[in-house]
Amino acid sequence: MQNGKTESLNCKEMGFTLIELMIVLVVIAVLAGIVVPKYLDRIDDANETVLKQDLAGMRTAIDQFYRDKGKYPDALNDLVSERYIRSVPVDPITKSATTWKLVPSKSSEKNIFDIKSGAVGKSKDGSEYANW
Repeated sequence: MQNGKTESLNCKEMGFTLIELMIVLVVIAVLAGIVVPKYLDRIDDANETVLKQDLAGMRTAIDQFYRDKGKYPDALNDLVSERYIRSVPVDPITKSATTWKLVPSKSSEKNIFDIKSGAVGKSKDGSEYANW
């Protein structure tokens, strides 16, 4: 009690007004509009970095296979079975481990000399994924 009067809460005093809720939603939408594109760009950057690392790792494994065996592998699974790599990595752009483009050696069309991404499209620097 305050000065002999009871405090009563009106319905108006108990909650937020529609305007207040709309302002909060607009602020959240503006912040999300700023953050989400930057987040998506970082995901693209990360995928491109992983693709470059996977290609470098598989190329190194192919070279080591050639140095050890005197020939290039016939398939990517040869690198796995001979323990040069643990597994064939998933292309982060295509989300598949079966889309790698195999470049044959000049001496034999069935041996793998190099590997490239099977992804269609261009990277952020303007180069095509298929040329990496």
